[in-house]
Amino acid sequence: MSVLHCTIDLPAGFRPQDILAFHRRDGERLAEQVDDDGLRKGLLWRGLPACLDLRFRPGRAVLRLEVDGAAGEAGELEGMGRRMLGLNQPVDAFESRYRGHPALGGLIAARAGLRVPQTATPFEALAWAITGQQISVAAAVTIRRRMLVLCDCRHSSGLLCHPDAARLAALTADQLGEAGFSRAKSRALLALSHGAADGSLPLDGWLDGAAAQDISERLLAVPGIGPWTVSYALLRGYGWLDGSLHGDVAVRKALGMVLGMADKPDQRQAEAWLSAFSPWRALVAAHLWALLQAGGF
Repeated sequence: MSVLHCTIDLPAGFRPQDILAFHRRDGERLAEQVDDDGLRKGLLWRGLPACLDLRFRPGRAVLRLEVDGAAGEAGELEGMGRRMLGLNQPVDAFESRYRGHPALGGLIAARAGLRVPQTATPFEALAWAITGQQISVAAAVTIRRRMLVLCDCRHSSGLLCHPDAARLAALTADQLGEAGFSRAKSRALLALSHGAADGSLPLDGWLDGAAAQDISERLLAVPGIGPWTVSYALLRGYGWLDGSLHGDVAVRKALGMVLGMADKPDQRQAEAWLSAFSPWRALVAAHLWALLQAGGF
């Protein structure tokens, strides 16, 4: 086993509770274990099982990565940590512009400094987005857990690691079906996995600054991946804050509450309302998720 360490300075007003809530979704704690001041998460690091320990201290986050094999460079760990913490998201500019907005001002005041927690890898974000298509968070968590157990990729600590594309590509649609995936979702997840594994969908390479529009076009060409899945994956996997999540039921429910509507708006109404906040539409959606105190997807 080898170990990497790094310390990341946090901005004033950083909200650790948002990061912890995102990783606390699965109460069985098979892959993520959250406590009062941090978390432990199983993940694959350069294809090897690893355990990330992230601790919040005053003004900083302390990261330790234990890898079952050669770990590589600490700079890579810092880059992943900054993405997971949402530190590359320019939330100050958003809040400065909209803190006086009649609808958003109250949301911003209640959760100043809100950032969108990101997944360790873009592939994890896409796998989660496909899993969560048109079902509740609780149902998606259950299916995700079964998928992790099916792949059975474990760190020496016992934590399950989210599989990479190659490991998921080795599964069959029938195996995914037994875990709870519909046929359509199984096909989409396998098509994504094969594309990422053979390099035709360079998900990690796109982290180096690929245009969101280019990523969207490539992902929308994958059968079973639609606009909601792409917007969600761009948000959670790449930190792109302008995806329009107007198709998300929780976003529309919270928007109805903010606007004082008797019922949630339809997708067309939600899309039109969110359009005024480009290039921050997904960050607005995150504030709407937070209003429901459920964290959204």
